[in-house]
Amino acid sequence: MTPGLERGIVDRDGYERNVAHLRALGVELPRIAQLADPPSRLAAKAEEIAGLDPDRADARNLFRVHWHNGADRTSLVEVPEHIVLPEALTGVRAKIVVALGNRFPMIGAHKVLAAYGCLVPRLVSGAFDVTRHRAVWPSTGNYCRGGVAIARLLGCRSIAVLPEGMSRERFRWLEEWVVDPGDIHRTPGTESNVKEIYDACHVLAGDERNLILNQFSEYGNYIVHRAVTGPALERIFAVHGEGGSKTARAFVCASGSAGTLAAGDHLKRSLGTRTCVVEALECPTLLYNGYGEHNIQGIGDKHVPLIHNVMGTDFVIGVSDRASDALGVVFNTVAGRAYLSRHRHVGQQSLAALGDLGLSSIANVLGAIKYAKYMALGPDDIVLTVATDGAEMYHSEIEIARANRFSGVFSEVDAAQAFGQHLLGAATDHVSELTRFDRERIFNLGYYTWVEQQGTRLADFDERRDQRFWDGLMDLVPIWDAMTEDLNAAMG
Repeated sequence: MTPGLERGIVDRDGYERNVAHLRALGVELPRIAQLADPPSRLAAKAEEIAGLDPDRADARNLFRVHWHNGADRTSLVEVPEHIVLPEALTGVRAKIVVALGNRFPMIGAHKVLAAYGCLVPRLVSGAFDVTRHRAVWPSTGNYCRGGVAIARLLGCRSIAVLPEGMSRERFRWLEEWVVDPGDIHRTPGTESNVKEIYDACHVLAGDERNLILNQFSEYGNYIVHRAVTGPALERIFAVHGEGGSKTARAFVCASGSAGTLAAGDHLKRSLGTRTCVVEALECPTLLYNGYGEHNIQGIGDKHVPLIHNVMGTDFVIGVSDRASDALGVVFNTVAGRAYLSRHRHVGQQSLAALGDLGLSSIANVLGAIKYAKYMALGPDDIVLTVATDGAEMYHSEIEIARANRFSGVFSEVDAAQAFGQHLLGAATDHVSELTRFDRERIFNLGYYTWVEQQGTRLADFDERRDQRFWDGLMDLVPIWDAMTEDLNAAMG
């Protein structure tokens, strides 16, 4: 059996210890179906915890690990929080609609959902023993923060593994949440150095107390996003679909661990969208089998994640970190917003919402704009994307970009030049509409990471070509939910 795809209790002793431990803490676990439809299934719970601080290490915040938190991050809303970017900002007539990940609890990013999806099957099956195991979360930032948060709510210990060059804000958060500062493992490099993270995990795996929850290969990451993020985006589209007069054309998202891309598989079946993967031009792995370094923090690269449904992917779109860095400055400085207000006539509500876009979120928006231009979309077309986190995770990076890319001085003229070059100037270059041959090429590229380096069985690697494999994974949702119910019942 593939670890992370448990269908029943695999360690009875570990399971019983989990029951006793969580009972003592008074923990109740939400089911995936509840997180997928909070308005219908969690209204009473939301009212019960309305006064709870969303950033408090309280297990009741597990019931906020979904897209339906309001702007205050405590209330429950019918439609997930999102922004519709105006044409004055995007330069395209199509609607670019962005779901906001900074409404999630504890970490202000949607990766806390991925962490929960990865840990739940191990927890309810006894494969992860909260009294014995330490959860190891390899990441370029937000996933390890999400994992540390989830584990702390459950009263167990975590190890965060991430590159030393990530934003200072990530490390400050981790230092406040981990049990011991030594539980933060800084690996060499920055965003592009994923293999170095894996190497550190190989060393950590030598201690049997450490259980590696690798978001790039944990199918729970795929499953929870297809089950939860996909329907959330579908509800957002329904608000703007105008009874069928508008068409959802695509879901655009950076590759990252490929978990969020699973929402595209849901949307493809429910709305007929196409799935577009964004990656950094400075490290064009999917586009050109390339390599390099970049600063679009949170998207990982130099390999193809095991949980990426490559054969279900339709486009790859390259975006430069020069653009995301520069626009991060435009969107989050007085001079930048003054330019957008005075000369682009962007309204105050839209200006305020720009703070909801972190670096990878800006890259997603640029990818959506490039897709809209490539397809010559019009006002009746909608492109869906997500903002993994907001600008609050990147204030230090914005200052670095201001210093390095604008010599420390940033005026409205600088804002106009950056906006014109990187947003209005976004073109259809480095956009690949994938053929069967292209998909096979990208799929095969994953062999070197997963079979040769990480020891995945060739048969397990190859079965991922078939869409029936990915569809079949969703059969685990009701199984895991039933196991969660049983665990909750055992805790009384």
